[in-house]
Amino acid sequence: MDLLGDWWTPLVLREAFYGIRRFDEFQQGLGIARNTLADRLRRLVDEGLLAKVPYQTDPVRHDYVLTEKGRDFFGVLAAMARWGDRWLADEAGPPVTFHHRSCGHDTHAEVVCAECGEPLAAADTVTRMGPGYPPRLAERPEVRRRFAGDPR
Repeated sequence: MDLLGDWWTPLVLREAFYGIRRFDEFQQGLGIARNTLADRLRRLVDEGLLAKVPYQTDPVRHDYVLTEKGRDFFGVLAAMARWGDRWLADEAGPPVTFHHRSCGHDTHAEVVCAECGEPLAAADTVTRMGPGYPPRLAERPEVRRRFAGDPR
């Protein structure tokens, strides 16, 4: 959430999925202040979601291109769109639809269990500490309470 928890970062990534690559195109499409956009693009490059690729040498100008890590963010945007379509769209329907080229159908995102394919719902899901959970945090009382139902 430190990286993606602000208003502009997911919107910048969304525009990159729409094919926007140049600073001025991002700025014009989003109506974002230039200094704010520069900061967001720098952070996304630093975190490896976008790569700066020069397209002009005099003066030097760059395209901002999604990396593999950035392309992997598509599922997050699709899930956010699905939520918005369900709860925010008016009677005309969703403002944007996803068309799945492989099967030829319009579709929407669905979060499912990677093992059985059943939809994941909060009521049917328990979170547990994973192997990478920081040991120093695992001992904190509020963290232990959060995972109290963890059978490990």
